[in-house]
Order: sequence, then structure tokens, then C-alpha cells
Amino acid sequence: MLARLLWLPLCLSISLVFFTPQFTNAMQTVGEEKELQDTYQELETFANVLSLVQQYYVDQVEMRSLMHGAVNGMLSSLDPHSGYMSPEDFQELEEETTGSFTGVGIEVTIRDGILTAVAPIEGTPADRLGIKPGDRIMRIDGMLTKNMTLMEATKKMRGPKGSTITLSIHRPQWRDTRDFSLVREDIPVFSVKSMELEPGYDYIRISNFQDATTEDVRSALDVLREKHPIKGLVLDLRNNPGGLLDQAIKVADIFLDHGVIVSTRGRNNQEQILYEAHPDARVEKYPMVVLINGGSASGSEIVAGALQDHKRARILGTTSFGKGSVQTIIPLPDGSGIRLTTAKYYTPSGDSIQAMGIRPDVVVALNKLPGMENDVPVQRMLREKDLPGHLSNDLQGEKSTSVPATDEFDQEETFQKVNSIAEVSKRLEQDNQLRLALELLKKK
Repeated sequence: MLARLLWLPLCLSISLVFFTPQFTNAMQTVGEEKELQDTYQELETFANVLSLVQQYYVDQVEMRSLMHGAVNGMLSSLDPHSGYMSPEDFQELEEETTGSFTGVGIEVTIRDGILTAVAPIEGTPADRLGIKPGDRIMRIDGMLTKNMTLMEATKKMRGPKGSTITLSIHRPQWRDTRDFSLVREDIPVFSVKSMELEPGYDYIRISNFQDATTEDVRSALDVLREKHPIKGLVLDLRNNPGGLLDQAIKVADIFLDHGVIVSTRGRNNQEQILYEAHPDARVEKYPMVVLINGGSASGSEIVAGALQDHKRARILGTTSFGKGSVQTIIPLPDGSGIRLTTAKYYTPSGDSIQAMGIRPDVVVALNKLPGMENDVPVQRMLREKDLPGHLSNDLQGEKSTSVPATDEFDQEETFQKVNSIAEVSKRLEQDNQLRLALELLKKK
């Protein structure tokens, strides 16, 4: 592994000159030796700095703390999604994918050195108190988040069930920062909820992709079929930040019986993977509409992109987040681990999701909130292309290249248990995206 890290590939420009094999090999050897020398020189600089800190820093610093900081700095300089995980962080990640962790329920990222909400997880304290995508979390219990690492911030927001945490939030619409007091609780395990919109027309929402998501989607479809044959389905992926890759692929496979779902490409052969749908005569062909917005990221973009490219569903809403990179979790001997970006996602048509997102077939913004003044600035949802150091879209060649995203007005989208036709009607009235999705299905 060390040898691989120390060897850096030699990049040579191609010219119309033919070299003998011996001369070419000599050039390659010289180039490799120079790269190796440069690497050793940088390692020597690192060792010198480490020694100076140990000798002259005002307080005594533990070697373990210094090395962890160095590793985290190295990884975080690569892209916004690579990073170091302490043994505690690594354990929490494993718990999170099973849905059994305690916290306030916010998917976050770092933007301009400040902790920023990507999306609240549905049904959590953050969702109920009105935390919105794009909210800037300025302080956690009075501590400034500027230049705080993602792992540090996540750890501070976790804690014992029933304990209280105060988040100081800023939005463009507000003149001052506002404090939100949240009580930590178990984050809901179930990522799938469903309801009947009208007889024959159904709705399934996936809030994130966990271990049991595919099974839960199949169960929800079975329950709906028991009431009536499905004439049309709305699949709601709004504010779904992603999760487990295999679950997103399996969910798409439920609605497809052939073709590519997604492919990944990286530097190594093991990262060149093609995921395809399995032939299945039971796959139903009812019309589908998929709802997405700027909070739909990663796994939700894979599902939306696959169903869109295969013309299995129409996509309605606004441009998705644009996280088209694959992170591999690599455990280390001491129980810690690293999260390393190893590949990029590509839709069945070969388009890269990275920094571009999924463009809806029907672009529809959310309702404007009642009472919102016309001169109040609209808060555009944070997207991958807004993150410093994000990977470029290699099919576009520019980091900032993206289809212009439609601004979205904040709207509470908490899913409430539906017990009556009146409650369904009220939800359709409040949610114009869902109402238009139903209209599209009925026109099929």
C-alpha cells in the first residue's frame, strides 16, 4: 500500500516522435525517480513540521491528536465528501445505516467553512421545528461552527436521548441569527411511508436509503395493491439525502425489468461497475411520477436518473443536489476509518450526476408561503456545485457548469398520517408539486 502511495503516475504529452523501447523506458525511469524524490521531500517537510510542533508549541500536544488532524486535513483537501473517522465516528456511521442512532436529524455539509443543512430527515426534531435546507448553523450550544470539521459537528449534534441542544441558525430572509432548542431522540428507523391519493392512485415517500428500504417499498406496494390495482404511482424523493448505494439500486430495480440502472467509473478496474436491472415478468407498467428537489442527493438521484432515462417515470420538481460521487468506507486497524471518494456515478444514458444533478422533465417550484413579502430574498437550496473543492463534472469540464436551478420557497413538508379523504385533499391543496404529479398520472 505504501509503495502505491509513493508512486505517482507519470504524465507525458504525446508528440509525433518515435522512440526506441530502451529510450522510452529510460525516460519513464527518470520520471519515476523524480516523482519519488519529490514525495520524499514532502514527507521530510511534514516530519520537520511535526517535530517543531512537538518541541515549541505552547502546550504539550499528543502525537495521536496531531496525526489524526494531519490525516483529516489531507483527506478533507480532496473533496467535500472524503474524511477521517475516529473509532467513535466509525461506529456511529454503522449505526446510522441501520436507522438506530440518537440525534436531531439533520443531514449537513460544510459550505464556506460553515456548517450548512442539506436536508432535515423527515419526522425528526429538526424537521418538526422547521430547520430548512440551506440553513447555516452558526453555533452548536454556543460554539462557533466556522472551520469545524463535518465529523466534529456531527458528533456534537449527537448525544443521549432526551438531552437538549441549541442550534443558532441563520437564513438570508432573517436579519439576525435565531436559536432553535431541540431535544435529541431516536431517529425513525423506517424510511418508507405510503398513502392512497385517490382510488387507484398511490403515493410512496422514501426519506433515505437504509438497510430495509427495498423491503419496505415492496411491502408498501403490496398493501396498496390489496386495496385496488395500482393505476399510477407518485414516488416522492424530495429532501432524500441518499444513503446505501445497494438499496437505491434495488429500489430502482423494483420498477425496471431490463437495462442499466447506474454505472460507476474510477481510477481502478474494481471501480468500473455496471449495475443492471433484473428481468422480472412481475414488474408492472403503471404510470409513475418521481418528485425531486435540491435536497434530493446521491441515491435518490440514482433512482430518479434511472427511471427518467428508461422513460419509466416523469420527473417533476426542481434540479436535484448533484452529488454524483461514490464514497468507499475503509476500516483501519485501530477501529477508525476513512471515507474516500473512489468513483463517480453515471446515469444509463452516460450522463454524470456530479455537480449537475437530475433535471426534471417538468420544472415546478414549491408554493409560495402565505404572507411572505415579495421583497424577501428567496433562499436557494444548497447544491453540490456550491461546495468548495467539489469534484468537476468530467463530461462538462468545468466545476461550475450546471443547469440553472429553480429557486424554491420554503414549505413545511412533514408527512402526516392520513386517515381521511379530507386530509388527503388538504395535503394536495398545500403541496402543488404533489397535486400536479397526480394530474399527470390521471392524464396517462
